[in-house]
Amino acid sequence: MSAPAQAPTSAGEQPASPSPAGRPGRRRLLPYLLLLPGAAWLFLFFVVPLVQLAAASLYDPAGSLSTGYALTWAFGNYPAALQAYWPQFGRSFGYAGIALVLALLMGYPLAYAIAQQAGRWKNLLLVCVVAPMFTSFLLRTLAWKTILSDNGWLVGLLRDVHLLGPDGRLLATPVAVVLGLTYNFLPFLVLPLYASLERLDRRLLEASSDLYASPLQTFRRVTLPLSMPGLTAGTLLFFIPAAGDYLNAELLGTPNEYMIGNVIDSAFLVRLDHPQGAALSFLLMTAILAVVFGYLRNAGTRDVL
Repeated sequence: MSAPAQAPTSAGEQPASPSPAGRPGRRRLLPYLLLLPGAAWLFLFFVVPLVQLAAASLYDPAGSLSTGYALTWAFGNYPAALQAYWPQFGRSFGYAGIALVLALLMGYPLAYAIAQQAGRWKNLLLVCVVAPMFTSFLLRTLAWKTILSDNGWLVGLLRDVHLLGPDGRLLATPVAVVLGLTYNFLPFLVLPLYASLERLDRRLLEASSDLYASPLQTFRRVTLPLSMPGLTAGTLLFFIPAAGDYLNAELLGTPNEYMIGNVIDSAFLVRLDHPQGAALSFLLMTAILAVVFGYLRNAGTRDVL
């Protein structure tokens, strides 16, 4: 049968506009238009500087800012930089790893207590975790310099209980740098952990107890696996900036405690050796990416992403 003829429209009546379903091309284009501002921002302020940094890492090391640099594809800048400063690389990842372990020992119980036990005090405790972030990173680190000073109350207490000798000190030691890293980046670990533990169904914990599991077994088989997305995200958010930090070692340590961030800062701003600074920056980025991808490969990324 042939389709019925469409009724004619009156003289003053306009034909109906096509429905959104009739414009599939526009609907397909809309997500890309929404992504355009963010993509342009990343291109201008991330990709372009990254390309320039890559070019600077291949400049002739014999050049200078006064005489100018020539792009000679000097790939030898990378092994030379690594050979000269491999102790600072190892120190950066060592300090960041020790600080991460300390942060986990403090941050996981804190996040669990806020998420599952705090009750009506939950919001106040969350504000206490975030409140230090309202203060400048520099001021927070300088405050630790006062706390750890040789005449401070903490050193005096440790000397009184004989954990430090009469001439013992905390400031200008690796301990001070690790403590500064732990304190400054702890909220980046606690908040993702809290978000993950807050969604934890308490009925699963009760079921584990009903099945005669001990508290340790409940934590290992129920709580920890269910909190892995927050744990994975939190450890990455903590470790990545901690490994590249330079301010804590600058203010709380000595040149013997300098991390690779201090060397990069000196190469760009003090020695004005841009090829070496750029090469060290790329080596640091490569090392951090290798650690991150290796960690995500073992921890699993489905829930994190």
